[in-house]
Amino acid sequence: MNGQKIAIAFWTIAKKEVSRIFRIWTQTLLPSVVTSVLYFVIFGAFIGSRIGYIEGTITYMQFIVPGLVMMAVITNAFQNVVGSFFIAKFQRNIEEILVSPTPNWVIIAGYVAGGVTRGVLVGLLVLLISLVFTSLTVYYVGAILIFILLTSILFSLAGLCNAIYGKNFDQIAIVPTFVLVPLTYLGGVFYSIKVLPEFWQMVSKLNPILYMVNGFRYGFLGISDVSPTTSFVVLFMSCLAFLYVDWRLINKGVGLKN
Repeated sequence: MNGQKIAIAFWTIAKKEVSRIFRIWTQTLLPSVVTSVLYFVIFGAFIGSRIGYIEGTITYMQFIVPGLVMMAVITNAFQNVVGSFFIAKFQRNIEEILVSPTPNWVIIAGYVAGGVTRGVLVGLLVLLISLVFTSLTVYYVGAILIFILLTSILFSLAGLCNAIYGKNFDQIAIVPTFVLVPLTYLGGVFYSIKVLPEFWQMVSKLNPILYMVNGFRYGFLGISDVSPTTSFVVLFMSCLAFLYVDWRLINKGVGLKN
């Protein structure tokens, strides 16, 4: 395929994915917004008023906003790709794309584009909702853009990997329920790992979501439990690893061929 045909193939897949997001917006956009409002009210307003300030001048509400935005990005980027790709596989629609001359990397890019769109869009909505409850400053806009983009790419790729391996709807629900949720809640969304004993701080640093949350928080508040550079390296290398795994799986037809 030449460049023009590749662009058309990518645009076709990406357009289908993005259209799906807005067509069923009550399922793709609204739930995370409602959930985030509850988090802001319960954790930010009720509990946060008792906690007070973090590191002197930052309120607890301001502290948890970047984490809640990142949690929404992670969940929605993952769910968009795992759901869309698995349904295409379940209905055998994906075979139409696989037998076409479309390169596998273009297929991956098209689905990831949909996941990134939903992840970033929901993250922006949650961020706008947070302004009702607190004020935010921007310390480093570059870090905000880099971490939200790479995180949505990473979990779109992770969702694709889960969808490729999944054989039924129960299997694609295992990772979000037993992996993503625990890692997210233990990833520094609601607390700083500095309050933990030294051993548990070391354990927490094995959680990759910790680096994403803190890198994003650094962009807003200028504080982080880990080095922003380390966070970027961990996130970037994770993206490359999942991209390679997805590409290999589709090339070999794992989970896609009878």
